[in-house]
Amino acid sequence: MALVSEFLGQLTLGAGREARFPTVVPAVHFDPEKDASWIDTAIKTKGVDEAIIIDILTQRTYSQRREIAFEYERKTKKDMITALKAALSGSLENLILGLMKNTVQFDAFELRASMKGLGTDEESLIEIVCSRSNEELLEIKKVYKELFKKDLEKDVAGDTSGDFCRLLLSLVEAKREEPSNIVDLEKIDNDARALYDAGVKRKGTDVATWIAIFSERSVLHLQKVFERYNSYSPYDIKESIRKEVKGDLEKSFLTLVECFENKQLYFASKLNEAMKPKSVKDKVVTRIMVSRCEVDLMKIRMEFKTHFGKSLYQTILEVTKGDYQRALLNLCGGDD
Repeated sequence: MALVSEFLGQLTLGAGREARFPTVVPAVHFDPEKDASWIDTAIKTKGVDEAIIIDILTQRTYSQRREIAFEYERKTKKDMITALKAALSGSLENLILGLMKNTVQFDAFELRASMKGLGTDEESLIEIVCSRSNEELLEIKKVYKELFKKDLEKDVAGDTSGDFCRLLLSLVEAKREEPSNIVDLEKIDNDARALYDAGVKRKGTDVATWIAIFSERSVLHLQKVFERYNSYSPYDIKESIRKEVKGDLEKSFLTLVECFENKQLYFASKLNEAMKPKSVKDKVVTRIMVSRCEVDLMKIRMEFKTHFGKSLYQTILEVTKGDYQRALLNLCGGDD
């Protein structure tokens, strides 16, 4: 029983020390044996009953889904993930299979997919590497090695180049300082001035200095640095980034700043961009909804409503349809 042995070796991994604001929480009166039977029936139904599969798996936590998979395999002697893959297709399949991984495994698979084969999905790579905490990156590296027998650093180095590569590798090293209760005003001032001296003040950009500060200082420290930066530069840090660097490096630095300032607003903005009428980016929507539903999707929902004038729930209703829509609405966890 491959699935059981695989799951027994797994730990439900945390996502660092940040407070959690999930939309998917443990189901009350949870009965994994009954859920497994319902899923078995839904898969065997002529045409497949996607609604039952969706309503069970999107309204259980990862640890509960894992128990359902145990019971399914015990009952049917079949691997539930394999059965789901055969029964589903398209965006719904990707979403449901994503939910059968914990958040760290999901990130590891997404990173691998972004670098596997011809070409690189820089958007996925930037989003995950630039938005995850030290603790998350360390866990991702560990799981990536276990799953693919490869070092994440080596794959990043093989698939990217130049300063973009150097920034990503510095972040993946997870050497960011821990937040301190002591506000070091001198260090804040020195870093702010160093960013200015390495960029706007001179001709050409000393990217190495930017990378060191952005990848090694604590988030709280950098928030103070960016405030202080405005006393040296005629442009704020985002404007400076846009003036000094371009392409994937620019996107990466901007993503870092946005996540340092308000990570949930960053993800809300990504969802808003990905859910334009008639041009929905299912891959981006799925990645964010699956990876954040047990982390901070409730706060992302709040930021979405505050900044874009309508709720995430209503937006999903307007721009998606069918079973995929049903799954996203369940993960969303309600209207605002």
